Amino acid sequence: MASAAEQLASNLNFSAFAKAEELKKRIWFTLGALLVYRFGTYIPLPGINPDALAQAFGNVQTGIVGLFNMFSGGAVERMAIFALGIMPYISASIIIQLMTSVVPTLEQLKKEGEQGRKKINQYTRFGTVILATFQAYGISVGLEAGTNIVIDPGWFFRIATVLTLVGGTMFLMWLGEQITSRGIGNGISLIIFAGIVAGLPSAIASTLELGRQGALATPIILAVVILSVVVIGVIVFMERAQRRLLIQYPRRQQGNKMFEGNTSFLPLKLNTAGVIPPIFASSLLLVPATVSSFQTGDSTGSMAWLTTVTALLGHGQPAYMVLYAALIIFFCFFYTAIVFNPSETADNLKKHGGFIPGIRPGERTAQYIDHVLTRITVVGAIYITLICLLPEFLISATGVPFYFGGTSLLIVVSVTMDTVSQIQGHLLAHQYEGLVKKTKLRGKRR
Repeated sequence: MASAAEQLASNLNFSAFAKAEELKKRIWFTLGALLVYRFGTYIPLPGINPDALAQAFGNVQTGIVGLFNMFSGGAVERMAIFALGIMPYISASIIIQLMTSVVPTLEQLKKEGEQGRKKINQYTRFGTVILATFQAYGISVGLEAGTNIVIDPGWFFRIATVLTLVGGTMFLMWLGEQITSRGIGNGISLIIFAGIVAGLPSAIASTLELGRQGALATPIILAVVILSVVVIGVIVFMERAQRRLLIQYPRRQQGNKMFEGNTSFLPLKLNTAGVIPPIFASSLLLVPATVSSFQTGDSTGSMAWLTTVTALLGHGQPAYMVLYAALIIFFCFFYTAIVFNPSETADNLKKHGGFIPGIRPGERTAQYIDHVLTRITVVGAIYITLICLLPEFLISATGVPFYFGGTSLLIVVSVTMDTVSQIQGHLLAHQYEGLVKKTKLRGKRR
């Protein structure tokens, strides 16, 4: 019976999708935009020696450079025009978001609705240009410091590199906004998603090749595949998990009419911080490895401590595991405290007459919401920590070249879930428009 109902629902969804011409156009536009992005990751910067670049990248791919290369879909490895990717925009967005809780002017703009949101977006774009300029200039200087990477070093190369990389980042920002408005939504997230997934086929092929050569046992590969499916299921379940607080609204009278009170829910996500904690934690831990990779000279001199720190913070080392877990937990609580304000939520409920049963409105409601949020954040932090540490244990224990780290896996699954929700939302909107048109036609006939 259940299977028949599911089959009927899938048939209805398929028929609705077949009739949703607007949704088809949005999907094709999104695929075309992502194809343009992938094409741009293969256009190299002018004045670069590709052979020398490939040799130099092999020495630094374990640091932050390797992390950014995965997020950019290999654009850093090829030093393409999209080498900076969309990360400067994300960094600027996070900085502006954190500043809205500290700077009173930005906090006031956040409360002004659509106009305030446009102003904040404008500040975010300005911040993106500034961050991208600094990063692009650092890349140009770093390329010139390499051996025979730049064919003709000098200020002309630096200016050309800065203009090209900043222009590529701004184009990706615009492309993400176009996907959000004219595509299926989540433009920025889909660009990151496409960059991460682009390297998955080659990773699977290299793993199967290791199995064919006998370097990896077949049972280990099968166990990793099964474990990956289980982990994806856990991520889907935990990302959808919510703690719903019951909100009641009393009866109210407007004029001569009496409106009955209703109830609603205040959903608190188990993972409020999203993928920000593992991104911040991994970036901080990769700083010593990145600096050490660019170090030249004798490692036993004044910079010997950096070599020691890099060795202790290598993947699979106990110090790396402990610090990685501690930083993830810290950023989970820190970012949740930034993005969710219990006092503001309690004030909004009080203004609209809503209250939590058994809790006094105002300060007591804020304390209760903060208490519940802290408890579920503990569970969410443990969940993210385990998901992010599991690939590290797999790599150190089995030697399997696990392509998806915890951060990448969270991003891929979360974006996939959001994209499916967006498509379902467009289908529901299409069905609703069809019902409205039929109702209007029946009204005219009558």
